[in-house]
Amino acid sequence: MSNFWLKVKIWTKMLLLAAVFVYIILFTYKNAQQRVQFWYWFNHRPDTTLLLLVVCAFFAGAIGALLLRASFRTIRQVQDLQERTRAQRLDREVADMKTKAAMLQTRPAQASTPPPPPKPTVIETLENRQQP
Repeated sequence: MSNFWLKVKIWTKMLLLAAVFVYIILFTYKNAQQRVQFWYWFNHRPDTTLLLLVVCAFFAGAIGALLLRASFRTIRQVQDLQERTRAQRLDREVADMKTKAAMLQTRPAQASTPPPPPKPTVIETLENRQQP
């Protein structure tokens, strides 16, 4: 049974491909004979075939899409470069602040004052109260 569905799938694809091929041939035949005048600038109207005009318009659109994509990529790269430069500048500023802080002289600890005596615990306090 799976062999049947595989054959149906293959024949469907072949028929669809043949229909597209026939359409391309008819499109080319009909549009290669029709003449059009194309305006692209003042006093310039060349007489050409519709097929050539369609092909040129397709390629112009493809080139325009590639240029637009390259422009967006360049803008993104410039923004990334600015962000990296800003991060490096901040890192340098932090490093400078750390070196300046390390160069500052700190006060020596005063050794003349004795440490405070330890506080008695609750049990020691109770024992001291109970002794007469």
